[in-house]
Amino acid sequence: MIDLRTIDELTRKLGDALPPGVAQTKDDLESRFRKVLTGAFERMNLVGREEYDAQCAILEETRAKLEALEERLNKLSST
Repeated sequence: MIDLRTIDELTRKLGDALPPGVAQTKDDLESRFRKVLTGAFERMNLVGREEYDAQCAILEETRAKLEALEERLNKLSST
């Protein structure tokens, strides 16, 4: 899931982009922005950077083991 700080930052930036005439409703709009962004990111089923990096490390480890097994199998089949 995306970090809540990122959602808060996006919400603040959207609020800052509002024209001055809607300043009185800025808090209400930022609350709605936050709700919409949170819902959208949850539906996207995103993972955090830490989880992504951990899965990449596992994949690299698995790939190395597979390559070692393939090499061993090739040596056994050639003898």
